[in-house]
Amino acid sequence: MKKTRGRVTLPSEQNFLNETKELMERWGADAIRDSDGTKLDDEIKQLDAKIYTTYFVARGHNEFAEKHMEECQQLYLMSQFNTALTDTLEIEFMKGYFEEQLRPDYLHDPKKYWEVIDRTTGKVVDPSDWKVNEEADRVVITKAVPWHEYTVSFLVFAVWDPTQMYNHITNNWGDKPHDIPFDVRQPHSNEYMKNYLTQWLKDNPDTDVVRFTTFFYHFTLVFNNLGKEKFVDWFGYGASVSVAALDAFEKEKGYRLRPEDIVDQGYYNTSFRVPSPAFLDYMDFVQKFVAEEAKKLVDIVHESGKEAMMFLGDNWIGTEPYGKHFEKIGLDAVVGSVGGGATIRMIADIPHVRYTEGRFLPYFFPDTFYEGNNPVIEANENWLTARRAILRNPVDRIGYGGYLSLAYKFPDFVSYIEKVTDEFREIYETIKVVKPYSGLKVAILNAWGGLRTWQTHMVAHALWYKQIYSYLGVLEALSGASVDVTFISFDDVVRDGVPEDVDVIINAGDAGTAFSGGVHWKNEKLVTAIRSWIHNGGGFIGIGEPTAYQHEGHYFQLATALGVDKELGFSLSTDKYFVTPVKEHFISADISEYDFGEGMKNIYALTEETEIIEYSDGEVHLSSHSFGNGRTVYIAGLPYSEENTRLLMRAMYYAAHKEEEFLKWHASNVYCEVHAYPAIQKMAIINNSMQEQKTIVYDGEGNGKEVILAPSEIRWEAILHEG
Repeated sequence: MKKTRGRVTLPSEQNFLNETKELMERWGADAIRDSDGTKLDDEIKQLDAKIYTTYFVARGHNEFAEKHMEECQQLYLMSQFNTALTDTLEIEFMKGYFEEQLRPDYLHDPKKYWEVIDRTTGKVVDPSDWKVNEEADRVVITKAVPWHEYTVSFLVFAVWDPTQMYNHITNNWGDKPHDIPFDVRQPHSNEYMKNYLTQWLKDNPDTDVVRFTTFFYHFTLVFNNLGKEKFVDWFGYGASVSVAALDAFEKEKGYRLRPEDIVDQGYYNTSFRVPSPAFLDYMDFVQKFVAEEAKKLVDIVHESGKEAMMFLGDNWIGTEPYGKHFEKIGLDAVVGSVGGGATIRMIADIPHVRYTEGRFLPYFFPDTFYEGNNPVIEANENWLTARRAILRNPVDRIGYGGYLSLAYKFPDFVSYIEKVTDEFREIYETIKVVKPYSGLKVAILNAWGGLRTWQTHMVAHALWYKQIYSYLGVLEALSGASVDVTFISFDDVVRDGVPEDVDVIINAGDAGTAFSGGVHWKNEKLVTAIRSWIHNGGGFIGIGEPTAYQHEGHYFQLATALGVDKELGFSLSTDKYFVTPVKEHFISADISEYDFGEGMKNIYALTEETEIIEYSDGEVHLSSHSFGNGRTVYIAGLPYSEENTRLLMRAMYYAAHKEEEFLKWHASNVYCEVHAYPAIQKMAIINNSMQEQKTIVYDGEGNGKEVILAPSEIRWEAILHEG
């Protein structure tokens, strides 16, 4: 492979000049960055590279924050559930929270801004029936109903930034002061952020790119009394709440938010919850404010002749890169952490910026780079899953973060990343402005739609959870598949119908979640719009508990179209005779062993017309069904794997009535894929495994030839026809 340079960002640190020069040469880096906990010395800043400097807007300024503790950021929290034994109940509302991070807000009247709720009835307790003991951090209810449960929703000041706290614990920063986050919605803080940045730019003339990490409000991350993570939601808006925000919201939107609109029964409006109209209003309110204030900072950066980059993490709340306000910020670039293909697409597809950058794993921290561990394994897995997505739409740059001195101690890792950076540049220079071949247009249907493009079923970014991997696999499979992907909401369909160019709709998730849809499926306009679209020739794939909402004799509201429903015990008296699988099927042709992940229990076929493809343990896990001129497919779960990617591809082509086109630009081996670029007469054949693979590769005209690929190989070949 030809040695090239550029499009790579290297982390560095003080007293590491010669090693930095060496790795710049080997990895072809043209930019150098600091990281959380590191600084660049003057000699490194003089190297032939762009200099990225991490910039914290609302943390790391304790000399200011300590003088204005009344302008600390705030959160609404909910106490534990407390059972009343008598008509008096005393609630220790801070129990279970980390007092080094959080302090109750007694500056503002609790009777106005807090809420005590009888969770047995759901009724708000009259403020005259409870009082606050500030010395003991307790609420005393004086007219409780015995054996009812009660909670307190209360405001706190956040006095320790959660990312710094995490790094403090992970990297043993025992001697570092706690960063105090302040709220730029407040007058002193708002003025300070602009003045400080103006002076900082003058004091850092060697900085070329200001890497905002990020702007104002951290995703919701609250620690427990043991200093461990208690609640973490990468999408959470909890830390954007304040008395000032509540008052401004009422003025702008014309109604007042309740504390319950934020604490949400203790679920805090996670992205799995079907969002309420009030919470959607609040998100829009925050996004508008963040865009307006962030633009002021970006303008200051541009006036100094530097670039403004946003890190899609830490304090990213309110920026929503697929939201309607993001464009107004005027950023030059966005950088985000890469956990696999879905996160690559989340970053690469972001509109309204000049370039995007992916920060690859592993991060150069001691939790990975320690004696006896091999970081090449994680790096290889991360690259192979990301590479599929890069071949669909590459980020413009890649990079790493952390302590370069740690990574340097692992020569095999250094050599592997040298190979990765060269391979990335080869891909980018070949295909960046080229449209790849797509055989289908696929729409992911959920409550969030385009606002959360490539962001469904995540909790803390790309971390594994038992409840999500069976669905997150859908996104991961699609991220590098030869299909166009769009994200639509239930409200979009009710308002505008299904987009005309969509071949297949996918609805995947557990019942009651924003991803399956919950109460949305009670809307007859939604149900009839989707039902008629399928009947007129559309393809629909349901995964897990699609369209689930118990209503009028169905659990799956599209059960008649899907040909399956879920037994809840209500219809046990009705016999289920349809249990015989078909002998073979287009969808399962390449599958040697099924993996439905956590799967789904008690799914049964409604009639003999349902094509049962996999039936075991007395239930259907994979099936298809015709509905008018359309087709549907049911899958019990789809964790990411090479075989499941193939299963999903076949299911989509079958649902779309396009089986005859399946072998266009195709590899017979499930561990291999073909990405075609007819406009430049090239195709990439890739091996997604770490073993040698043999495959038949089909071109755009159905001609096949045998190819043997080395482990992890990417091979470029010319297209000899129009395709």
